[in-house]
Amino acid sequence: MPAGKKQLKPLTLPGLTKGVAMNKKELRKSIIRRRDQLSPEEIRAKSSSIAGKLYNLPAYREAGTVMFFITFGSEVNTRPMVEDTIKRGKVALAPKPVPKTREMIPSQIIDWDNDLVPGAYDIPEPKEEALRPFKPETIDLLIVPGVAFDLKGNRLGYGGGYYDRFFSLLGSHTPLVALVFDLQIVPAVPVDEWDRPVNVIITEKRVIENRQ
Repeated sequence: MPAGKKQLKPLTLPGLTKGVAMNKKELRKSIIRRRDQLSPEEIRAKSSSIAGKLYNLPAYREAGTVMFFITFGSEVNTRPMVEDTIKRGKVALAPKPVPKTREMIPSQIIDWDNDLVPGAYDIPEPKEEALRPFKPETIDLLIVPGVAFDLKGNRLGYGGGYYDRFFSLLGSHTPLVALVFDLQIVPAVPVDEWDRPVNVIITEKRVIENRQ
């Protein structure tokens, strides 16, 4: 363990008696706190391992158009994956958030440095002059972010609702793949009736397929 790094304590899920909303809030804070303890070197190494598993995924190999989330804070680093996807001759998309309606516009990324600028919360997003919109139903594979996931594919997001709204716009057979660190896998994620589980979760240690 690197000097100065604290030992991660075993995760204890909040009691379900407090209601789904409170559970989500508490779980979100707990997981982000744990994830933020990862060093830049750990994030880089774990992200590289996750990328390798993504490239071997049949859904990725067969996809012509892949939409990625753009990394924020201590999330899995997706920049190398976006750039590798472009080099492989695929279309790589990134979301352009529309805060007023909490919607997202999928936009093609050709050159990371020239196409993206810091947006809300300093998260890189496509700049207006580099916007190349794609229809959501043309996306072959959606790479989704999240704070926590369980083995059934249930997802806890950041609470903004952007991806929940976007899922309904996708083609009926578009797979959802989550890229997260293994510490973000929990026994159970509190869900609402409208929450959609992901099809595959990739961590640095394993590939979890939701077959339900």
